[in-house]
Amino acid sequence: MSATRYRRFLKLCEEWPRDDSKKGRDLGTFLRQRVASAFREGEMTQISDPEKCDQMYESLARINTNVYRERFPRVRDTSFTGVTVEECKLLLSGSMQQMQQMDEEKKGLWKTLMERFSAKSPEDGPEKAPEK
Repeated sequence: MSATRYRRFLKLCEEWPRDDSKKGRDLGTFLRQRVASAFREGEMTQISDPEKCDQMYESLARINTNVYRERFPRVRDTSFTGVTVEECKLLLSGSMQQMQQMDEEKKGLWKTLMERFSAKSPEDGPEKAPEK
């Protein structure tokens, strides 16, 4: 029975996408490493908790087949910050040169907020509460 589980996990690892822009942080690579360590003896590996193993496989398979993405579709592909999917991927890739280039092309939300709130002149002073 562990041979069947092993083959299912191998098939899942083959289907799981790998993101080369996230060296050392890629979920697909991590999954492959965990399967290799869990099934050291391949098909001959004895599984101590088959139910937990099956649950883990089913959860990963649902994520891989986008079950939740289809069940709960998003209205827009941006977050509350307004960052697009491409910009988010760029930020998560860790490429500083690309991040600086993006920063020059488009100011971020943080910079916009900082400029807006630091635009007060020192002459204005703190605002006083209205007197009663």
